[in-house]
Amino acid sequence: MVDEKLHVTQALLYLDGVSVSFDGYRAIRGLSIYIEPGEMRAIIGPNGAGKTTMMDIITGKTRPDEGEVLFDAGKYDLTKLDETAIAELGIGRKFQKPTVFESHTVADNILLALKGPRTAAASLFGWRNNVEREKIDEVLTTTGLLDHRDRPAGVISHGQKQWLEIGMLLAQDPAIMLVDEPVAGMTDAETEQTAALLKDINKSHSVIVVEHDMAFVRALDCKVTCLHEGSVLSEGSIDKVAGDERVIEVYLGR
Repeated sequence: MVDEKLHVTQALLYLDGVSVSFDGYRAIRGLSIYIEPGEMRAIIGPNGAGKTTMMDIITGKTRPDEGEVLFDAGKYDLTKLDETAIAELGIGRKFQKPTVFESHTVADNILLALKGPRTAAASLFGWRNNVEREKIDEVLTTTGLLDHRDRPAGVISHGQKQWLEIGMLLAQDPAIMLVDEPVAGMTDAETEQTAALLKDINKSHSVIVVEHDMAFVRALDCKVTCLHEGSVLSEGSIDKVAGDERVIEVYLGR
C-alpha cells in the first residue's frame, strides 16, 4: 500500500509530475495524466514524444526520476513495484508487434493466457485443462476469431494476429489495457473492426491506446491526449486536439 502522505485520487491510473532522463536526455518532463475507471484514452504525438516511455513507466519497465504513479484510487504506488507485481494488479500491455504462439492453435493461445493460478500445484493438477470451452470461445467471439479457433496462429493474417493478442490480454482480465499502435499494417476494414473491438472491450475494461492513425483515433470517439517532448501538449476531444495550433505545428501539419 502507498504511504499515507501520497496524494489520494479517485483515478484508476494517476501520473503526476513524472520525469525521467536517459543519459542526460529528458524523455519525460513533468508528465501528468489521469485515467478514470472505465475510461478509454487515446495517446497521440510525434515520434520521440514519450508515448512508449510513459507506458514503460506505468508497467514498471522504467523507473521515473521523480513524480507520482498511482493505481486503483491511490492504493498502489507503481514506482515501488516490479513488472510482475504490476501485471498481477491488473495492468496489461500489448506491444505494437504481435507476439503469439504461432505453432499453437488460436484457441490454445487464449487458453495459455487465461487468468488463473500459476503455481506449480496448479500446473501439476492441470488447471488450464479444466477450463470450460465456453470461456475461450467467449474471448474468440469478442475478437471475431471464433471461426479460426482450431487454426495455427501462424497462418492467420497480420490483423487477426493483432486481435488474437488483444484477446490474450483480455483473457487475463486486466483492470486496464495498454495497447500500442494496434492498427499498424492493417487494412481499412481491419482498422474499422479494431476500433469496434476496443470500444466493445471498453464496456468492461479501461483502455489506453497509443496510435498514429488519426482516422482510427476519431473512430474510438474518446478523450485524446497529445504528448510532445515528454509532456502533455493538448488534451480533450479529437476535434479540440486536432484543431489546436500547437498540435498542428508539431505533429499533424497543415
